[in-house]
Amino acid sequence: MDFNSGGGGGNELHNNQFYQCEENKPLLAEMSEGNNNTKLGAGPCKRTLHHCSSSGMRYKLLHEGDIQVCVVKHPRTFLSKILTSKFLRRWEPHHLTLTDSSLTSATPTGYMETSLSYSSIEDLQLLSWDNAPKYCVQLSFPGGTVLLQAANSYLRDQWFHSLQWKKKIYKYRKVLNNPSRWDVVLKEIRALVDMALTSPLQDESIHQAPLHIISTLLAENSNLSTQDHENIIVAIAPLLENNHPPPDLCEFFCKHCRERPRSMVVIEVFTPVVQRILKHNMDFGKCPRLRLFTQEYILALNELNAGMEVVKKFVHSMHGPTGQCPHPRVLPNLVAVCLAAIYSCYEEFINSRDNSPSLKEIRNGCQQQNDRKPPMPLRLLRPEPPTPPPTTLLPLSANPSPPQPAPTAPSNSAPSIPISSPTPSLPLSPPPSVVNSSEILVELERNNNSANAKRKGGPSGGDSEPNLIDCLLVSPAVNTLSIQLPAQADRVLGCFALILKMLSDYDDWRPALASLLQPIPFPKEALAHAKFTKELKYVIQRFAEDPRQEVHSCLLSVRSGKDGWFQLYSPGGVACDDDGELFASMVHILMGSCYKTKKFLLSLAENKLGPCMLLALRGNQTMVEILCLMLEYNISENKDTQLQIISTLESTQVGLRMYEQLCDRQRELKELQRKGGPTRLTLPSKSTDADLARLLSSGSFGNLENLSLAFTNVTSACAEQLIKLPSLKQLNLWSTQFGDPGLRLLSEHLACLQVLNLCETPVTDAGLLALSSMKSLCSLNMNSTKLTADTYEDLKAKLPNLKDVDVRYTEAW
Repeated sequence: MDFNSGGGGGNELHNNQFYQCEENKPLLAEMSEGNNNTKLGAGPCKRTLHHCSSSGMRYKLLHEGDIQVCVVKHPRTFLSKILTSKFLRRWEPHHLTLTDSSLTSATPTGYMETSLSYSSIEDLQLLSWDNAPKYCVQLSFPGGTVLLQAANSYLRDQWFHSLQWKKKIYKYRKVLNNPSRWDVVLKEIRALVDMALTSPLQDESIHQAPLHIISTLLAENSNLSTQDHENIIVAIAPLLENNHPPPDLCEFFCKHCRERPRSMVVIEVFTPVVQRILKHNMDFGKCPRLRLFTQEYILALNELNAGMEVVKKFVHSMHGPTGQCPHPRVLPNLVAVCLAAIYSCYEEFINSRDNSPSLKEIRNGCQQQNDRKPPMPLRLLRPEPPTPPPTTLLPLSANPSPPQPAPTAPSNSAPSIPISSPTPSLPLSPPPSVVNSSEILVELERNNNSANAKRKGGPSGGDSEPNLIDCLLVSPAVNTLSIQLPAQADRVLGCFALILKMLSDYDDWRPALASLLQPIPFPKEALAHAKFTKELKYVIQRFAEDPRQEVHSCLLSVRSGKDGWFQLYSPGGVACDDDGELFASMVHILMGSCYKTKKFLLSLAENKLGPCMLLALRGNQTMVEILCLMLEYNISENKDTQLQIISTLESTQVGLRMYEQLCDRQRELKELQRKGGPTRLTLPSKSTDADLARLLSSGSFGNLENLSLAFTNVTSACAEQLIKLPSLKQLNLWSTQFGDPGLRLLSEHLACLQVLNLCETPVTDAGLLALSSMKSLCSLNMNSTKLTADTYEDLKAKLPNLKDVDVRYTEAW
């Protein structure tokens, strides 16, 4: 049936009473000119909104559904009037779809043989008079009327409001497609926003559709004045209170932030929008322009007179006045914005080199020979030792340098970085020498190379994945790289580096921040930039000062072979700009918690023994303790290394005193481990760690196989005494305060332990997982502990000799 054909005569349905809830909003052709003198401010608009439904009912926007359809054409003759009477009407079932431009049927036959365009609908009403067809919606078109009959009144109202919304949004899309006068367009935008806010429909598209229409309008008309920009932003502000702006609109907002950062629109309109983005956004990867808009907004705040004070207040408002931020997504979103902004500062350096490698290529393939030549001027400061060790040099550039022959470099050298003027070298470094700008020479000590090759399982280590520090030209001979950023990039870097420092000041955010910055998420150009690493040093210091294990443990690398912040800021790392104070602080906090283990000491002995001895020579007590522990646990089997450590300890008074104490402990240990003494020992209840230490120092316990500390007051500190018992096979810690740190120490030193009772102790999964290295365990009591089912399954899989297990009153029971 052709719905567009015209006809004369009247329709009986038009002469009856009806209920109409359609908003009386002006369209472009119907706008009155009476409001032209309205002054538009830069603040957010606050208009009175009139809701169309007094009952407060809400409906979901319909896109399709089943409904009864009847078409009544305008009668022209007496016969046609009889045929269109209500007693002779024919109803057809149809599955109708509400598209963007028309009402169509899934079965285009009968009444709905052709689609009904929204533009042809002249009127839309609810029939409500007596004896009218029940639950009907009336659609008037030039040739007649379409009646839609629903199953109940709620469905009828839902169809009515959905059709009304589709019809109105179709009209606004058409009239805003080709604007002529922007003052009239602004009124249309306000009417469109009011229509979306007053609609009884509850659907995401109700607010998103107007935003998309406006964003398309702005994208196609880029030559607007600044005042037009602000007027449009103010007009759509109410829609943005509960909705993210679409990508094109984000681009428009970014442009405004860049061009008019001091506009009041930035503070009054954009602030709640950005706050909502930071609180509710789940993934910037799906809409990167939201992240870019947030970044530009923060930079606009930084351009105000108060500068970073405004940014600080904004970050504090996102955290809230309490000690715990109520919005868990704020911190990850802020960190994502900071990381992207910092990366953008070095994007010019990353992309300015011919055939420049990507970061993935750098991190995964830097051990391969690189034949790239930097086109930009390049200067690198490299300390020149008085007596250089034997090295192998390889040029990073394929073209030899004219002034001097091309030497050779190790295979794990990194591509060159654009460098500016030289900067002074670090303290204790010899005078710098300038390397030719067409090549970078990287020197690696053979001892380090051999140690790394041994650690990686082969002389070449070619199958292993290179770490990031090797890619950054980390070497005892290379201390600083100087990169000169443009002025704008330098401001961006300072702004977002300061935000990271502010985030690290909040105690509740620090654990999550440390986790988000592990592994190192910054490009190599940033880590080679002295200004950036100096700014970031404050964040690392905050991590090193935090006593919580989940914070300072993030200083270490994620896995073996991957360097972390600990390596980056330790002596020899590209970010180390002091004499090792931060390194000593990191070692102190790591050794003071649960990292007093052989594995950590072995890592220090292999990679950082030189810096440890240097700091010990300067009287650093933490490093003196480290060297003593290396001797006590026999970390290094090399006699020359042991003698060198002893000489270092004897060079200072504090080292000599601690070394003498170590010698006394060793003599006591030999006496303790001498064959003889009891095979079974039970301490009285209420005994303490000091009582156990005093008892074990009173004689020989080399034959002690069974020790019961049940119902005593011993803690994890007694593990220092227990690991001295070489023959211990059975240990009872029932109802003690022995915790996770003690279990970690036992798991490294008592490999022959067969029976362990941890009933009613405060151990958790973190400590119980360490027991997986004790392959001799055959009996384990974890009754009434915080054991979980996953940890229990893991222990069963890794302890083949485990036969007797008690997990009652645990989650694994």
